[in-house]
Amino acid sequence: MFPEFSMSTKYQAKYPGVGFGLALISGCQNHENPAGFDQHKRKLLRKMRKRQTLAEITNRIDTYANFFQSFGFECPLTKHLKRTIHSGFPRYDLIVDAHFMAEMCAGILVAVTDFDRFDGSLTLDVAVEGEACAGMGGREFICKADEIVLRDEAEIVCVLCQGADEKTRVREDTVRVLFYAYAVPGIESHFLKDGLAIAAETMAEYGGGTVEGVEVS
Repeated sequence: MFPEFSMSTKYQAKYPGVGFGLALISGCQNHENPAGFDQHKRKLLRKMRKRQTLAEITNRIDTYANFFQSFGFECPLTKHLKRTIHSGFPRYDLIVDAHFMAEMCAGILVAVTDFDRFDGSLTLDVAVEGEACAGMGGREFICKADEIVLRDEAEIVCVLCQGADEKTRVREDTVRVLFYAYAVPGIESHFLKDGLAIAAETMAEYGGGTVEGVEVS
């Protein structure tokens, strides 16, 4: 079952035409280092390091960084890109690695979550000043007015410029993985699909998962 998703009228008024994407993969096995995965990572790394491709990725990440700065936050993509250029993709586990590869190969912002921990349908929205989100690792995110947030039917589950929540984080027993990708003004939606496709195909090929869908709004 693909997640029910909508954009609020407030979001569409504040950020017209700014897209969002979702990719759901079921039956995932979170292998630490499945056979052939390192070779797959090296192949994608060579492609992203090509001069023209890297220049385009860098420009998109700079666009995210400027958007983050407009709310007073530092964009993590900038540091991730520098590390990837010099040291390659990090190695954590298949799910987290697929997330980083999607971000770096497409130059977009991606979150990875446990789909079964969401409460109901998802809505992309803008925050009211002072709204709170229980962030990953026990942090509390206090929203600024007009920050982009993702809500389920119970609460805010991610604040674009601050991070995802603790409730929906991936765990060892996660079997239905939901990747979602934010655009910001200046980022075309088709780049979201490119990145999410990398994550979904990686989880299908190396994690034994079934791709339930990749959709971009």
